[in-house]
Amino acid sequence: MIDLLSGFVIELRAAGLPVSLTEHLDAAEAIRHIALTDRTTFKSTLAATMVKNHEHYAAFDLAFEVFFADRDVAQGDDDELDLGELADGQDANASDLTGNGNLKGSGGGGGSEMSAEELADLLMKALKEGDTQKMSRVAQGAVKRYAGMEPGRPVGGTYYLYRTLRNLNLEGVSQELLDEMRAAKGVAKESLDDRLLKADVDRRIERLKKAVETEIRKRLVEDRGAEALAKSVRKPLPEDIDVMHATKDELVQLRRVLQPLSRKLAVRLARRRRLGKRGALDVRQTVRRSLSTGGVPIDPRFKKPRPSKPEIIVIADISGSVASFARFTLHLVHAISSQFSKVRSFVFIDGIDEVSRFFDGVEDPAEAVHRINTEADVVYLDGHSDYGHALRSFHQRWGNEITKKSTVLILGDARNNYHASEAWVVADIAEKARHVYWLNPEPRDYWGSGDSIIFDYAKYCEGVIECRTLRQLEAFVGDLA
Repeated sequence: MIDLLSGFVIELRAAGLPVSLTEHLDAAEAIRHIALTDRTTFKSTLAATMVKNHEHYAAFDLAFEVFFADRDVAQGDDDELDLGELADGQDANASDLTGNGNLKGSGGGGGSEMSAEELADLLMKALKEGDTQKMSRVAQGAVKRYAGMEPGRPVGGTYYLYRTLRNLNLEGVSQELLDEMRAAKGVAKESLDDRLLKADVDRRIERLKKAVETEIRKRLVEDRGAEALAKSVRKPLPEDIDVMHATKDELVQLRRVLQPLSRKLAVRLARRRRLGKRGALDVRQTVRRSLSTGGVPIDPRFKKPRPSKPEIIVIADISGSVASFARFTLHLVHAISSQFSKVRSFVFIDGIDEVSRFFDGVEDPAEAVHRINTEADVVYLDGHSDYGHALRSFHQRWGNEITKKSTVLILGDARNNYHASEAWVVADIAEKARHVYWLNPEPRDYWGSGDSIIFDYAKYCEGVIECRTLRQLEAFVGDLA
């Protein structure tokens, strides 16, 4: 168990969960005081000691299901699964499932194989009763019969799941079960009771799908080992999702974690600024204090630090796939704007517009970001990215407002559709500003390929940072403030 727990912790860390050595030891100590056979309590105990963020629980749950899957999968051709208890009035030995995936019945056939229709009947009975244990046994039979799993075959669990569910025809089963329940209870279609019945049927079907998925996962663990399977099914935490390639559901996750992330970052930066670092050595006070110790400066004195807040100017490309990255960055920067002396924001495609006004007096930066999408004047000609024209327009309209107090952040992938780069604008900004950074949401290996002109601008920037996830963005903004 200790080795299995250690492997589990290693997987959690690889998935991005911050599990410390102390928490590992706490978990090992906690499970000494519970019954390891109680799976629910065991899982809750590990979660209580290792998961500190609700958004991380899904990753914990997936790793737990892999490492602590029930290891009782039938192996070989001699093992049998008793399904007789699922059929009303049948003997316990009337319907067994052989290890090679063939169901056999005793009724008249003397060992003849049970057909797919008979398995479907048993499935319907299990769904009608809503018995989770019986569903698990039917799922085991369905996986043996339909998944076609072969030892050592490098196929993901999703493929096996698709094959099994396709053969079970759950859509038809769901409709048939709903019709029977309507008739039995005398429920009219489209009524409130009918909607409740449908919701109940959907829940039962989801439990069956979960049982099938669990069964497939058990078998993959037996075949490949927990470590290899966990690595193949691992999903990134919300803060590690690639913003440019996030799915619709992942974008929802990102929006959900962004607000608490910005609050946490603001509190951390405020604390760091409040405590501050010791100022420069105060030579006069140090010498004066050393007179009492014979001139030995054993008590050095420091000047009171006067940390200055930077002024931030954000210039963001909001075209195409980089739009999501720009919006998340604007949201985060303005959410912690109290840590900066001033924040000004500009967005562009081939035209450019200042959007700082949208954030004035707004408590939730997400509202301002939403208005930017619909109200910002960022199209000059054809609505395709033109960094050169946008930067030149910025220089003409606002270039004189950049001072040595300004830190300029340029956000974008620098894919310029083969227009002129106008890199001299970035060079001029770098001369006037305190710092110039370029945040690129593309992988570094893609820089300079195709119409990317990032290296034309990079030589004038203090840093060009690959910034593809909220974790990377948080780290950069935290260092900046």
